[in-house]
Amino acid sequence: MENRSNMDTATFGGGCFWCTEAIFQQVKGVIKVVSGYTGGKAPGKPTYREVCSGLTGHAEVVQLTFDPNVISYKELLIIFMTTHDPTTLNRQGADVGTQYRSVIYYHDDEQKQLAEDVLKEVAPYFDNPVVTEISPLQVFYEAEDYHQDYYRNNTQQGYCNYVITPKLAKLRQMHADKLKDVTV
Repeated sequence: MENRSNMDTATFGGGCFWCTEAIFQQVKGVIKVVSGYTGGKAPGKPTYREVCSGLTGHAEVVQLTFDPNVISYKELLIIFMTTHDPTTLNRQGADVGTQYRSVIYYHDDEQKQLAEDVLKEVAPYFDNPVVTEISPLQVFYEAEDYHQDYYRNNTQQGYCNYVITPKLAKLRQMHADKLKDVTV
């Protein structure tokens, strides 16, 4: 069993959290992935319905617990930036609204600096400007239970087949050396 005292945390928003969760669940060194919300100004714990309204200011995000001895924060950032479209403002495919923005929530100054460095590093590989936000994490709210392990529990659902499965294929193509030996 891994030593949890050496774990670190990362929080990313790359559109629908179901997609981002499914991606990071397959990455070596990622111990836990929790879908949730952050970045808004509305008081109290937001609900999915409230976040989807776009009125809370929250983004759909995932919070990762990872072992930095297996995978670095920089490697996670690169996987994040190459498995969603960081050039579309408040949008990922058909998902539109501020809740679907591309955002990195940093936990400390080192994460902030690494995020800034990685954005500069990957920007030349995109045809359009990178619009990924870099913001300090305030409060992370865990999403409702039915959002957790969404892809694993709903692989035959239409959204999973048409949106998430192709993203996982891209992940396997681009980052095969960073993946666990499991599927789905």
